[in-house]
Amino acid sequence: MGYVLEILASLVIILLGAKYFTNGMEWLGKKLQLSKGAVGSVFAAVGTALPETIVPVVAILFGTGAIGHEVGVGAILGAPFMLSTVAFVVVGVATLTARNRESRNIMPNRCIRRDLTFFLIVYTLAVGATFMSPLGKNLVVVVLIMAYITFVYQTLRDEECFGEDDVVEPLYFARKQEDPDQWRIILQVVLALGAIIVGAKLFVDGVTALAVGLGVPAFIFALLIAPVATEMPEKFNSVIWINEEKDTLAMGNITGAMVFQSSMIPALGIALTPWELSGAAFLSVALALLSAAGALIYYCRFGHLSLKVMIATGGTFYMVFIMAVIFGGLR
Repeated sequence: MGYVLEILASLVIILLGAKYFTNGMEWLGKKLQLSKGAVGSVFAAVGTALPETIVPVVAILFGTGAIGHEVGVGAILGAPFMLSTVAFVVVGVATLTARNRESRNIMPNRCIRRDLTFFLIVYTLAVGATFMSPLGKNLVVVVLIMAYITFVYQTLRDEECFGEDDVVEPLYFARKQEDPDQWRIILQVVLALGAIIVGAKLFVDGVTALAVGLGVPAFIFALLIAPVATEMPEKFNSVIWINEEKDTLAMGNITGAMVFQSSMIPALGIALTPWELSGAAFLSVALALLSAAGALIYYCRFGHLSLKVMIATGGTFYMVFIMAVIFGGLR
């Protein structure tokens, strides 16, 4: 019971740290007088991406040997899997239940097509690295990093991909100030970063101890649990944007994260671990790729995304993985 409480506490700490860090990074971007597009596409992206970066890094560098690597790889692969399955279902259900929407289809602009194409290419390459020599893996790391840099560059050049919302919430450390002091911004960012690191260490320790105690692979725990704190809360912003018919923001919030999670984070895993993936790992990857490919094909053919298709495919693929683990003994 103690380990479960430790994991729950760590998830809360990571979630709050991520929320405060993202808010601080957005304000830091404004203070540096960057364009609205750069603030939204780069600074906010760094803020939301940091927790899922820190969890595997802490697990790999400070975890307990092979189990630490399991937790790290599980956290790395868990985010793309969760985003391409559960997050799709969340957006689909939000569209279905939205009261003020004129359309029951999801109508993002063409940037979604680029996001999904990038995801399919780089994630396939990242997983393929498991079959390569050490030199080949090192080359893949470089390619993945360069691919994401290219993606960011193209996003910054394309104003259509910035989305429809430039509003930044008040700084949490100075809610009543319209123009908060820079020292408050920096203090909030630093303290939030510290909270994320502490939460990540608690999470890794808790998952490791619980996995050993129950005899369940730490990889499975990390894959299914880590994204709950590092990914899904932020993606509930998509529910708000769907209700406001800001479909590009709603889907871009998910697909943009998918690109980061399939390039930069796997690059860390390939560089810092043997990167030898298990059967469960390959299944999670295959299901994530199938779900994303289905969404891309549908969008290219019809010019929109069907909520029914997203709910059906995302939900089905997620349940297939759960059933394979529970009843198929997949590890």
